[in-house]
Amino acid sequence: LDMGRLTGAMSQMNPSALKQKFDRDGYIVLEGFFGDAQMAHVDRLTHQHYGENPAFQHNDEFLSKSQTDVIPWFPQQEGVTDFDAIANDKNLQELSKLILGSNWYSQHCMVMLSKPGSLGQAWHQDCPPENPQCFNLNRLVYTHDITDATGGQVAVVPGSHKMGLLPAGDPVGNFTGQVSLTPSKGTLILLHGHTWHCVQPIKEGVRVSINYRAAPASTPEGITDICVYRNMRYQFSTSRVLEDRVG
Repeated sequence: LDMGRLTGAMSQMNPSALKQKFDRDGYIVLEGFFGDAQMAHVDRLTHQHYGENPAFQHNDEFLSKSQTDVIPWFPQQEGVTDFDAIANDKNLQELSKLILGSNWYSQHCMVMLSKPGSLGQAWHQDCPPENPQCFNLNRLVYTHDITDATGGQVAVVPGSHKMGLLPAGDPVGNFTGQVSLTPSKGTLILLHGHTWHCVQPIKEGVRVSINYRAAPASTPEGITDICVYRNMRYQFSTSRVLEDRVG
């Protein structure tokens, strides 16, 4: 890892300290990981793709139960190569190896857009937590500043990746000890797929983040097909609720 490229408090940590923090908290935040010009380029492409008023792609049942207002785009699957440079970044790959082990693999790049005034994302785990060894890693990249004025902050419960199943209950209710993250342009957040997390409502402006998902070699490729919310388990490939959860 080129620690000289990392700004803020994280630049003072060596790789073993980063790994220890991730293992303890289930996430780490690295400000200034990517440069402004690179972020501006992919941000511009993202807005060109979505246009002025993009439509939601999930069905009404998912949108109402999940309270998740996100419109996904998978640019690499469409042959858009401009997003490859981030995925191939040497420091990102070394950091992924540090967290996941030497035989880790990249899953896909998913751009996520939320409109101003939308709900964000309710509390969830990106994959079922029953097997602690089977998880995905969210490698979240931010192309613009997230602030208290814009909304769309990421809320996490530190250490919850070791706490098992996300409790059933209010999909957007608060947790004791939750932490609010306000990533700036160029920030990288590494988030364990079992960590309880949500995205706060978007107040103004369009919110964009890019998730370069990855996983350890022992994790099945379809691990994120089933997502755990506080009020349901949902399977994306079949667009159906597998389990209604009541708190």
